[in-house]
Amino acid sequence: MKFGFVGLGQMGAPMAINLSRENDVRIFDKKKKPMVELVNKRAQAVNTIEQFSDVNVLILCLPNVETVQQVLFNSEDGLTKYLKKGTIVIDTSTSDYSATLNIANELNKLKIDFLDAPVSGMRHRAQNGTLSMMVGGDSKILEVVKPALSTIASKIIFMGASGSGQLTKLINQLLFDINMAGLAEILPMSRKLGLDPEQVTEIINSGTGRSYASEFFLPNIIKGDFEKGYPMQAAYKDLISGANISSQQKIPTPVLAAATANYQKALQEGHGTKDKGAMILVYERLLKVAFRASGKINKNL
Repeated sequence: MKFGFVGLGQMGAPMAINLSRENDVRIFDKKKKPMVELVNKRAQAVNTIEQFSDVNVLILCLPNVETVQQVLFNSEDGLTKYLKKGTIVIDTSTSDYSATLNIANELNKLKIDFLDAPVSGMRHRAQNGTLSMMVGGDSKILEVVKPALSTIASKIIFMGASGSGQLTKLINQLLFDINMAGLAEILPMSRKLGLDPEQVTEIINSGTGRSYASEFFLPNIIKGDFEKGYPMQAAYKDLISGANISSQQKIPTPVLAAATANYQKALQEGHGTKDKGAMILVYERLLKVAFRASGKINKNL
């Protein structure tokens, strides 16, 4: 099979590299630098999207659902103008659930198969090919492409009909977001009351308060490093999706609403380009403390 891969960002680039080790892969990104770097790793760069006309599978890894829709359906140069019938489009981006259903419907009208297959895991897991992938769509189509997808993800779970992959990813992300919002609120309190950040971090990450959020973010927070994760302003879209579903389905989500307020405070204070760990900066400012390895207790607080 011939593969096309569009989107060579923080996650897409290592995914495309792993895919190209065992498959014929053509790559495209509006930015030329990542394409040049991947060409040296067996992938084939294309200059125009018309060169995807004979691929059997097209994989997308794009920043948001608006970009996915633009890349596929743009009236001037949308990829669907060039893809042949029977092509399998796999969207590994994190997209909106309702919009994903619309994308699946539009591609179905064009006789193009579709799987929504968002992934979970940070960049290092993308590099190692150990991502988790949640797939929605036709299980028979998944079986066709599963060997290739296994070079990207070590865990591939079929979740059900179209949109199920994105919905599962959203549920996972919302829990991750809630965890980090809680850490941001509580940890400055521990510092305010005189506890040592390094010791608190050690206890949390070896005790019942442990979560993936604590394991990933706390070692960075105590160093004052807020650049290791996905930018908060980009991650905020998950909270919007969660709120929309809550409203549409009349499902009460008070804890999610509270966590969302913590994100909004951090965004309002200008921390959007930092990762989610930067939410702690809001409460550090309020309590006049710093949850850092080198921080000192202010006796006047």
